Amino acid sequence: MPDIDTVGGWQGRTLVDRDGGRIGSIDAIYLDDHTGQPEWALVTTGLFGAKASFVPLAQATQSDHDVRVPYDKQLVKDAPRVDPDQHLAEAEERQLWRHYGLDYDRPTRRRATGRGAGGRDTSGPRTDDAMTRSEEELRVGTTQRERGRVRLRKYVTTEQVQQAVPVRRERVRVEREPITDANLAAATSGPELSEAEHEVILREEEPVVEKRVVPKERVRLDKDTVTGEEQVAEEVRTEQIDLQDEDRTGGRHQRRRRR
Repeated sequence: MPDIDTVGGWQGRTLVDRDGGRIGSIDAIYLDDHTGQPEWALVTTGLFGAKASFVPLAQATQSDHDVRVPYDKQLVKDAPRVDPDQHLAEAEERQLWRHYGLDYDRPTRRRATGRGAGGRDTSGPRTDDAMTRSEEELRVGTTQRERGRVRLRKYVTTEQVQQAVPVRRERVRVEREPITDANLAAATSGPELSEAEHEVILREEEPVVEKRVVPKERVRLDKDTVTGEEQVAEEVRTEQIDLQDEDRTGGRHQRRRRR
């Protein structure tokens, strides 16, 4: 069991589990009312320290700037939720000891000490002449998470394209000319009567289709950041201090003061 002088500097340090994983920050140290020795650490866990868990200090050790306990991080987070008041009730202690697999030997009550719980101790050797009033303040921040994914996908589609193409073709035309002095020699160069054939080759154009791949544009993904506003609502607790004084008639008067 670490002594009070050792744990005096643990306030505000990080509590780590048996494997060195971060559990949370030590908010207060709870002492045994009978022995004055430290027995419990109140550790804040979760986002912005929204949750508080009690952890036994019986086997806690200092590791560099952290405090190590022989428990698993999830075991601490699953510990029974106990209101971190100035004392732990007997039933609450029994429940915590049972959760950590420890034997509850005596029904002692524990009080809180340290910066995080100063002013909650109203009796005992460490009480001073003032009472500290505390209140919770809402700390709001942001954390990033994945909201979705966008990707570019390229695929091929087919469509029918029609285009008119002009084509030319040859056709035969019969021409007749009378016999004149100019063509008489050619006309009488052969036999007077005979059989003969004359052949002419006809040509035509036909459409020819050729396809080629042509780059058209470049497409990429880019991101813009837009800023919006969301409303966050949470309850915060505030301590109130009442002034009680008794007059000679035995009547009691209360005054409430809030700092």
